[in-house]
Amino acid sequence: MSQRDESISATFVREAGRLRSFIRRRVPAPADAEDILQEVFFELVEAVDPVEQVGAWLFRVARNRIIDLFRKRRGEGDPNMLGDERADGDGPDLDDLLPSTTDGPESAYARRILLDELEDALEELPAEQREVFIAHEIEGQSFKQIADATGVGVNTLLSRKRYAVLHLRERLRAIHDEYLNP
Repeated sequence: MSQRDESISATFVREAGRLRSFIRRRVPAPADAEDILQEVFFELVEAVDPVEQVGAWLFRVARNRIIDLFRKRRGEGDPNMLGDERADGDGPDLDDLLPSTTDGPESAYARRILLDELEDALEELPAEQREVFIAHEIEGQSFKQIADATGVGVNTLLSRKRYAVLHLRERLRAIHDEYLNP
């Protein structure tokens, strides 16, 4: 076994559990989560250049694969996704606000910074607001699905999401403007 193969094997043993947990918290279907985990490690194996800070790199790739999954599902008209319908009336969805990874390295870097800041800002929210925002915007659940799962009324969920959106807009405005309107 080559030194590179041993290094990848050691990385898998060290990081697979944490990475699987990270993905499972964001992807409701276990099969999808496992697929993403495999894709992330496949990308590590296929990486031409040595990866510095492998742990951080793995989590960034996983985050991007999760976003790709939800973007694909929305594009396919998955009945569990709201797609273009904006029940909260708040305008564009999360993907519309982020730079595309296909627009070059600067856009990919800006996207990564914004996603890191979003994650930090989400942690600042009260649990109820954070949970409804993640369920609706990241996991793509409809408000009816969230209401059925939690027993909380749709109007209450809409209100919680609205407060979350207002906080996130304010919290992320400066960084968004810096990277998207230099």
